[in-house]
Amino acid sequence: MEQYTGFASVYDLFMDNVPYDEWTAYIDALLKKYGIRPGPNTEVPLICELGCGTGNITRRLKARGYDMIGIDISPEMLQEAQEKEKQGDDGILYLCQDMREFELYGTVAAVVSVCDSLNYITEPEDLLQVFRLVNNYLDPGGLFIFDLHTPYYYSRVLGDSVICENRDEGSLIWENYQDPESRIHEFDITVYTTNGEGLYERFEETHYQREYSVAEVKRLLSKAGLEVLDVFEACTEEAPARNCERVYFAARTRKKK
Repeated sequence: MEQYTGFASVYDLFMDNVPYDEWTAYIDALLKKYGIRPGPNTEVPLICELGCGTGNITRRLKARGYDMIGIDISPEMLQEAQEKEKQGDDGILYLCQDMREFELYGTVAAVVSVCDSLNYITEPEDLLQVFRLVNNYLDPGGLFIFDLHTPYYYSRVLGDSVICENRDEGSLIWENYQDPESRIHEFDITVYTTNGEGLYERFEETHYQREYSVAEVKRLLSKAGLEVLDVFEACTEEAPARNCERVYFAARTRKKK
């Protein structure tokens, strides 16, 4: 079953509690910390977001002065993003591509990926391929910033829980199943939405994510030719605590010897 098809139309409805403004400010601060910043006397940095979804972070980074490319595998999610683009005329280039095989017309100053998009890459070899492509499309000294949910989050926070969300426009049931051996986590999503005639429509999707340890990700980044700069607990500049639920990685292309 494909992911983010029917769910795309109600994604923003049920993700209305995600702190996009806080996350964008944090990403912006990290970009500037490592030397990538828009300014009146400098070329506007071009940034590519992998797994951009409906463009919530993409648009906010654009508003902060960056030129943006958004890549997502779901045409339905990109359709939602492009509808916002029509309303705001943001000048963002959206591309429907699989991040495991993404292609750009040239290099970019930075690549970002947030909202645990990379946890959807369930094979380590595929994640390595994503990292290699990032390295290929970064400017010399270019920056890669991304987040991942942690093993603690999957085992201790989600586990086999069931999450229910209700809005005036509909309801969502999110059933979680974990497989400790494969480290794959299955999310069965059922959504009921009103059709405007007092009736409800139902659709279902199954999503899969994989947990990765910090050490494992560091090895893959190094193997892809990227230098790990820092690993932070989300929205901090502190090392991840044992009960950390989301981590951010900052890496850059290695300097040529």
